[in-house]
Amino acid sequence: MASSLTPSLAPATTATSYTLPPTGLSEPTRIEPANALPSGNQPSFAYPPLYNFPPFYTLQPNTTTRQAQLQAWSGLIQSYCKYHRTWRLSLVDAIDTPLFRNDALNRRLSLADAQTVLDWMANKDAGGGGGRAEWISTKDKSLAWIYWRRPEEWAELIAGWVDDTGQKNTVLTFYELMEGEMTTSQEFHGMDPDLFQKSLNLLVKRGRAQVFGSEDQQGVKFF
Repeated sequence: MASSLTPSLAPATTATSYTLPPTGLSEPTRIEPANALPSGNQPSFAYPPLYNFPPFYTLQPNTTTRQAQLQAWSGLIQSYCKYHRTWRLSLVDAIDTPLFRNDALNRRLSLADAQTVLDWMANKDAGGGGGRAEWISTKDKSLAWIYWRRPEEWAELIAGWVDDTGQKNTVLTFYELMEGEMTTSQEFHGMDPDLFQKSLNLLVKRGRAQVFGSEDQQGVKFF
């Protein structure tokens, strides 16, 4: 099947229906760092088997195949962004990176198809991607949050750390939580400040936290 596709970094303008191989469809290979930030000892990112299947780079017309393809792209994007600690994904910048472009195959996903994938990821309805992305630039769809953990999941992760370390009723600065030594082993260490704030706001709304201070020196008390 791969040989029937004309190699071109410009994706095909028409899609021929293919049955994608089952290997690696539901969950791409993930690398889970021992520490929050990648270290010099960390292995290189491992791509899923579908990354080397040429039809993967053209969205397929068959509904069932397309749904599986969207799931696979979503998993790859989440894993890639998690590994590289990419909180906001600029499609304009990323479209010619290895995330969407496979130089060995001379194939890439088009910008329009990448936007379709992120649209699907952002869809929280049944049959959608479960809100694993959120457009930041809604008009041109060039920049999006990528949620390998959604804000509510980050909120629970932070709250769990607070419980585990006995930090309830203690005022902690945002800097201590995101950059301090006591959180270096936590996944939220080095988190994007805006996403951190978005996640904390959910705890505030639930009465589980209160934010203090000015924008440049904020603190939070957990209950």
